[in-house]
Amino acid sequence: MIDLHYLQDQVDKGSLRVMVTGQSTGEPIPEARISLSYTGNPSQIIEEVSTDESGNSETFSLNTPPIEYSMEPSERQPYSEFTIEVTAPGFRSINISGISVLPEELSVQRVEMESVDSPGNPIQNIVIPANTLFGDFPPKIPESEIKSVNETGEIVLSRVVIPEFIIVHDGGPNDTTAQNYYVRYRDYIKNVASSEIYATWPDATIRANVLAIMSFTLNRVYTEWYRGRGKNFTITSSTAYDHAFTYGRSIYQSISTIVDEMFENYLARPNVSQPILTQYCDGQKVSCPNWMTQWGSKYLGDQGYSAIEILRYYYGSSMFIGVAEGISGIPASWPGYDLSIGATGSKVRQVQEQLARISRAYPAIPRIAADGVYGRSTQEAVEKFQSVFGLPVTGVVDYNTWYEISNIYVAVTRIAELQ
Repeated sequence: MIDLHYLQDQVDKGSLRVMVTGQSTGEPIPEARISLSYTGNPSQIIEEVSTDESGNSETFSLNTPPIEYSMEPSERQPYSEFTIEVTAPGFRSINISGISVLPEELSVQRVEMESVDSPGNPIQNIVIPANTLFGDFPPKIPESEIKSVNETGEIVLSRVVIPEFIIVHDGGPNDTTAQNYYVRYRDYIKNVASSEIYATWPDATIRANVLAIMSFTLNRVYTEWYRGRGKNFTITSSTAYDHAFTYGRSIYQSISTIVDEMFENYLARPNVSQPILTQYCDGQKVSCPNWMTQWGSKYLGDQGYSAIEILRYYYGSSMFIGVAEGISGIPASWPGYDLSIGATGSKVRQVQEQLARISRAYPAIPRIAADGVYGRSTQEAVEKFQSVFGLPVTGVVDYNTWYEISNIYVAVTRIAELQ
């Protein structure tokens, strides 16, 4: 029986899309069966669908609480929670509960399925906890925003570089039983932002919070904060020490897009080489003088403040946005201009070569010749790539598309090398 009490506040609409790939191959799993239900009533199936040849489900339109619930602190949960069970021949079934869907926002749930021959339980279960603004989490233990270092090698980087991966310790720093996860840097930032703020907030507020998350994370990377203490990880999932990270959680598309636009950035101060350890709190359950508060940043966004104005309001006027000097793990950096019909040269050829390799794993993307000329066939391949991976379908290789093509290319080629 449907829980009518739970559904009575479900008056707005959000959406959910599921992307299913093999964990060991990285390739899409077509015809995977997805059963969708409310987390509060998992026996009542809302919809059952199968994935397409790119491993994507159709986009579900789902009931959510009113958008006003996410605009002010409240005891009322501002998002709906859903559960999916995913099955596919030759793969272990997976059950993910607590998938959050906000009104007027698209949630993307990535599912990596393991082969039935892999060791482990026949069914993998993932439970996504509450957003930190709604649930109860330990407050951040204050630290200095600039780390004292000496000349003995504590800093192993001479410049700020965006790492390809970071290692997330899924617990407190001294929890020896916690698992470590290798997570792509951008995916980590998207995960944390989707766990700690609401995607319904003003664009400038989201950007300010994303910048704070990225700068904090890059400070941990730059200073080798945990490795310098004999740990084998970059950062933890404990909010007392670092950020909320949840393995397997859904990501809001609007947050994903913002991170893709800004992932080279961090927060800096004059004459300080390291990214600033930008700490913050919610500002309601926890107060934190001299730090940014998440709800306060939301209200400033409502008033028309820009991202940097929000950050300077809390951290002072000397704060500015820096740009990393390098990005690890990609074949080449963005050329600095968009590629579209009529473009020619080595950058076009590189995109064509990468798309041709990606199309072997994602056959919906048409095969193209690497001739260095951006013609109609290249445009069609780019459009299909953008459609498959949730980017705006423009047929133009802009900053976001360039790095997503690089990201997927590296993923499919590395997995192929390991097989």
